[in-house]
Formats: sequence, structure tokens, C-alpha cells
Amino acid sequence: MDLARPDSRESLMLREAKEAPASVAKLIAANVDACRELGARLRKAQPAFVASSARGSSDNAATFAKYLLEIRLGMVTASVGPSVRSVYSANLRLKGALFLTVSQSGRSPDILRLAEVARADGAITVAFVNDASSPLAEICETVLPINAWPERSVAATKSVICSLAAVLQLVAHWADDSELLTALERLPDDLERAVAVDWNSALGLLQQGRSLFVTGRGVGLAVAQEAALKLKETCGIHGEALSAAELMHGPMTLAGPDFPVMVFAQRDEAFPSIADLVSTLRGRAVPVVMAGPTSAGCDIALASDPTLSSFTTPIALLQSFYPLVERVARARGRDPDAPPHLKKVTETL
Repeated sequence: MDLARPDSRESLMLREAKEAPASVAKLIAANVDACRELGARLRKAQPAFVASSARGSSDNAATFAKYLLEIRLGMVTASVGPSVRSVYSANLRLKGALFLTVSQSGRSPDILRLAEVARADGAITVAFVNDASSPLAEICETVLPINAWPERSVAATKSVICSLAAVLQLVAHWADDSELLTALERLPDDLERAVAVDWNSALGLLQQGRSLFVTGRGVGLAVAQEAALKLKETCGIHGEALSAAELMHGPMTLAGPDFPVMVFAQRDEAFPSIADLVSTLRGRAVPVVMAGPTSAGCDIALASDPTLSSFTTPIALLQSFYPLVERVARARGRDPDAPPHLKKVTETL
């Protein structure tokens, strides 16, 4: 069987990734009133800052929230390590803040304890959660279901896409931003088109690889983090996610002919620096896979829709990436639905 071609035996991972556009359309419709009301409340309350807490793929969605909030609303947003409460028993001062948490199961003890502290101290607590009947949903004041249930594959796909869309929806209503609201309205259709984009040109390079950097900037960094995680858990490839700016420092010494770089980019103010990075890498004969606006000189160009908003381009790129990484896993003889040593729900302390 040619693993580079679709067959009748779709994995759960691939099937669920393809379900993401429909799930996003449902969550946008289901959450619009809650996001409109919460957005108005946040404009009035003017939180002093935003704190987020999450693990794994959900934390990658929190990275997307951080850049979106800081770029579009000027809200200082910090990721809080759940262990500061669950392990070190620290009493964080979160009064007057907005506390955001992203979770699939809503059952991880460390996230629950931090959410309890945040609400008890007077923060506005908001949970993006897949299980609306979970303990996390009970703790947080406002629940925005991500509507990806059920998701059975160990490797999360549609729940991540839905988490990114849910974050975008809240920020669009909080900012009362017509550009973001328009981008959100067309997102399900954009994702449907992204599912069909053929990224098989990158299969050979990724199939043979052992290590690579995955990089992006701004809202694109979240997708780089998620792509690196999926390469690790489904393919057994050591993917290290770095900001493109950080890659230009010490880590650059590792990149070479046998250490490729995968780049996720969107057309915004950060793109010129991304293009400069690609040029530098190619000058050192580093293989470059570029996802997004194409840049001359990259080995493999995985194009994005040029009509997309810079804030939805990363979500569409991730939608196109999931079928690719599923095929890479199978080409390497791995079951994408059952990565070794992993389980669907991990409850950390």
C-alpha cells in the first residue's frame, strides 16, 4: 500500500481532523450569545491583565490567545504554571484579572486547583472546555464549550482547531472588532478548503527525519508548537518548537543539511523577519519546509489561501497539517491513533 495516498482505512485521527470545520461552525453558532455578553462585560470591567493555564495541545491554544490578546487588545497575558498551586501551594494574586483555561477533559487536578484559587481571589474565570459537565466547567464562572466531543484519537486534532476558533470568537467580541468577526464568520468554509489542500510534497522529508525545528512568530508560534507536539507523539520525530526570533540565536547552530526547519507563517508585520530567516537557513543548505505565504528559496512550499486574515491563517495551516502528519506517522510504521506510552486523558498534579 502506498502510504502517501488516501485509502479506505481512515484513522480516527484523520477522520476527526476532517470533522473540525463542521465542529467549528457549530461552536460559533452555539457560543455567539455568551461571547457577546462576556465581551461587553470585559469591556466594562477592564481586567488588569490576563492569566492563562493549560497543558499540552490546550496550552498551544493558550499561546494563540496570548498573542491575539496582546496584539489586538493590548492585554498583558501570562501563562501560569499550574504546579505553582498544586505542588508549591502558592497563593496567586489574581483579583481584577481575567483567568482563562483551556482543557479537553476539564479533569486535570492541577488545572482545577488553580482555577479554584483564581475564582476565590476574585478573577473573572473562563473555561474553554470540551466536556461541559466536567469539574472545571463547574468551577469557572463562564464556560465556552469547544464542541469537539467526542474525540477518541489520543492525538487531539479537532479539539485544538475548535479551541483556537473559540479563543478567536471571544477576542473578536471583546474587542468588538469587525475584521476579526468577519474572519470568524468565514472560518468554517476556510477550514473546509484547508482540509483539501495537498501537502504531500513534505511527506518524504518528514518521513526520513529524526529531528527538526518548527518555528513561527506571533499568532503563528502556537501552530508551530502544536505541529512539533504532533510530530513527537504521532511520528516519533523530535520536533522542537521555537520562535523564529529565538531560533536566530543559539539554536541556529544545530540547523544543517540533516537538521531541517519547518516554518509556519502568516502575512503580517512579522513576515519580513520570517523571510530573512528562510534566506539565512538556505544559505547554510538547511532544508526548509515553508507553510504559509511562499518564500523564494525554500525547499518545499506549502501554500496558504492568500485571502485569509493573518489571524485565521495559522488555524487553516494547522487544519492542512493534521492530514500530513497522520500520513507521516503511517509512513514511519506507527499507528497515529495509539502513540506508545500515551493515553487520551492525562491528569497531572
